[in-house]
Amino acid sequence: MPPQDVSRSDIEQLVGRPVGTLSLYRRALTHRSLRRSVDDSSLRSNERLEFLGDALIELVVSETLYDRFPDKNEGALTRLRAKVVSGAALARYARRMDLGPHLLMSENAARSGGRDNANILADAFEALTAALYLDQGHDAAAQFLRDRALGPFDLEAVAARNENHKSRLLERMQADGRPQPTYRVVREEGPSHDKTFTVEAVVGDVVYERGTAGSKQQAEQEAARRTLEALRAEA
Repeated sequence: MPPQDVSRSDIEQLVGRPVGTLSLYRRALTHRSLRRSVDDSSLRSNERLEFLGDALIELVVSETLYDRFPDKNEGALTRLRAKVVSGAALARYARRMDLGPHLLMSENAARSGGRDNANILADAFEALTAALYLDQGHDAAAQFLRDRALGPFDLEAVAARNENHKSRLLERMQADGRPQPTYRVVREEGPSHDKTFTVEAVVGDVVYERGTAGSKQQAEQEAARRTLEALRAEA
């Protein structure tokens, strides 16, 4: 039989601090399946708290990325934020803090794998963030997110791994009303199994920077990256 309640000490361990209004946190952990399975019209699920938590998480992550990456433009920050606040990422945070065993849900939902369901875990993480915000304010919710989500998340590595310099260069050219960049191979070296490609970025009639790498795609990315750096230096 799944638990129908959660203790103050359990909740304080989850959020990492003493809590005030216990009912807020219990509601944050209550899946809608429990409401359908018990005869209690006053029972409320965590769905409204999810709504608030979703906005809070976006705000705190946006604040963090804005401060951490002062040289990144809006598009790059938006793409990085999407990685950090995706449903899959929120579910990972919830699993890392062992949130599943504390969820209040129906026996059928628990038996069908609800405690490890990515959507349910992500929703509960959002709701728990909102409960902490309503109970103790923005700073407490922000610290919780920094500890439970952003702390273990290597933002610099994610930013580097997911940066698409060609997309950024295209966005820059479109914003400036200039033609779409093209890339052309100017040199191939080495045997067929170990080639090195040198590619140059071209915008209209202007040849910009070159990039060299072990594949055409990587060389194009390097050419785009160097072109962006050159354009920033001109500004």
